[in-house]
Amino acid sequence: SELIKPYLGSKYKVTEVPKSLIFYMSKHSGPVNEIQWCPVREQSHMLLSASMDKTVKVWDAVDTGCCLKTFSCHSCAVRAARWSSCGRRILSGGFDSMLHLTDVETGKQILSSKTEFRISALKFHPTEPNVFICGGFSPEVKAWDLRTSKVLRVYKAAVQQTLDILFLPEGREFLTSTDAVSRDSADRTIVAWDFQSAAKISNQIFHERYTCPSLTLHPKESVFVAQTNGNYMALFSAQRPYRINKKKRYEGHKVEGFAVGCEFSPDGTLLVTGSSDGKVFFYNYHTSRIIRTLSAHKEACVSAIFHPVLPSLLATCDWAGEIKIWQ
Repeated sequence: SELIKPYLGSKYKVTEVPKSLIFYMSKHSGPVNEIQWCPVREQSHMLLSASMDKTVKVWDAVDTGCCLKTFSCHSCAVRAARWSSCGRRILSGGFDSMLHLTDVETGKQILSSKTEFRISALKFHPTEPNVFICGGFSPEVKAWDLRTSKVLRVYKAAVQQTLDILFLPEGREFLTSTDAVSRDSADRTIVAWDFQSAAKISNQIFHERYTCPSLTLHPKESVFVAQTNGNYMALFSAQRPYRINKKKRYEGHKVEGFAVGCEFSPDGTLLVTGSSDGKVFFYNYHTSRIIRTLSAHKEACVSAIFHPVLPSLLATCDWAGEIKIWQ
């Protein structure tokens, strides 16, 4: 993309809150569960989307707003999809319990594997591009190797479902958020794991009685944020013992049972989240105050993500199947 080229050599500038709608992209016929910019900076005009309509789509979300490719390899809703680090493949998992690795150019499946559970979360290892973790409607989370199409390790938690997976820097440890909340206890809501040994490091991280549909890591500081079903985001240390920061709480948006994602801007100054009322909320990371809200969608907005290269470019998606690009 010619728009991205001038920014490739320079350092990321300050993030401004976007104000105007650039593209309105509405080719999905069901809710959009997840969106992700291509991680290869030169190809970051491409946006990936996974939908309940059983498809994964790739868009030119910077120059034209057009859908470039549609992949229909799943027979049920696609809950999770991720770019490979090389930007040439897409890993997707769905409620058909299938894992597919698709070649973006040819549309062919490089790998297809049936799991024992419906998949709701996928994350690639930050330093091992052929390794990923898969979780879903099961007490187990599994690490897979794409080269062998085999499970490397199994992580066993006494839960019903994994909602999200977050690798901590360098990938030696990762966190899972689960639906394990009972009336008398909230342990196991966020579980920290040792990636190599599959040992549980801690399950006493978050003590409120709310599930956490999504987790996100700060780009510069050793902290992470958990979106909670208590209509607020909580801040934690990303180092053991992963203590919660009781002084900072980001509240004002609504979650209401939706898997609402949250993310930091690339410069780390803003925390952005969708909201079940269709708005996007921008919080000052340091003060935890709301800077601005954007009336982005009519239905629940489940994801809002800043572009990795272009300052202040934002993609949002919603429960009506719409994707919008803002600047």
